[in-house]
Amino acid sequence: MFSLSIVPEATQRALASSALQPIETQTTLLDDDDVRFVVRAVSSLARKDKVRHAAVATDPVGDYDPDLFVADLAPSHYILLNKFPLLGGHVLLVSRRFERRELLLTVEDFAALITCLSQVDGLGFYNGGAEAGASQLRKHLQLVPLPLARDSPDEVPMERVLDGGARLTFMHAFALVAPQPTAIVLHALYRELLHRCGIFSVATAEGELQSAPYNLLVRRSWMLVVPRWRACFESIPVNALGFAGSLFVRSQKELERVRAVGPMQVLRAVAMPQDRARNDQ
Repeated sequence: MFSLSIVPEATQRALASSALQPIETQTTLLDDDDVRFVVRAVSSLARKDKVRHAAVATDPVGDYDPDLFVADLAPSHYILLNKFPLLGGHVLLVSRRFERRELLLTVEDFAALITCLSQVDGLGFYNGGAEAGASQLRKHLQLVPLPLARDSPDEVPMERVLDGGARLTFMHAFALVAPQPTAIVLHALYRELLHRCGIFSVATAEGELQSAPYNLLVRRSWMLVVPRWRACFESIPVNALGFAGSLFVRSQKELERVRAVGPMQVLRAVAMPQDRARNDQ
């Protein structure tokens, strides 16, 4: 039976072979709108950009380095280490059959995620499209263990405002998750949240495509969808973890820019404005 307990062993093997790039970070906590954001200066972001731009048309999570392989997760999915991990224990839940990142998630995707969340108290997330922070062509979910930072007072900083806290001023849809949900139940909830955000399926020969880019975050107890309209705030990329309260920058200069404008403004700048979303529906 698959177990995430093998991830540390796989990590050591990948570090020894240099398949996994070491994480080099400087962590800063920034308070903004009742959230204590975790902002990390991550040197590996620059290396990731260099590799990505040199291999735009490749499929590195399909044609992967064997030393990044962790295990077969199900007939439909396998697990890889993230070559450029944002956090320790960061893994990818990869669809075995090639599916474009613009295709909507399936029941099988949620079954793979449930298998992992049943073993570790983690945060699953998905970058639905290039404008949502996706860097690979092949559809894949991602999972990081919690807390997002050891020195943070919250396992997921944004939880303070997701349910009954300060009002978020960008388009989003949030829902609590019943204990021990099935993949079918989670998939139905995901489709409901997309619908609430004005994102629908577009039927094609390949399958159901998303009508707009978005980020998805899933914990054992909740789910969040955030529509996106741009990938970056100025030079700073934002993926789904930004909406968990965890931002990543390449340099001290970018860190100071986030400090100056405030992390919540960074999110507002890349998320779909509420008034625009209403007008487009």
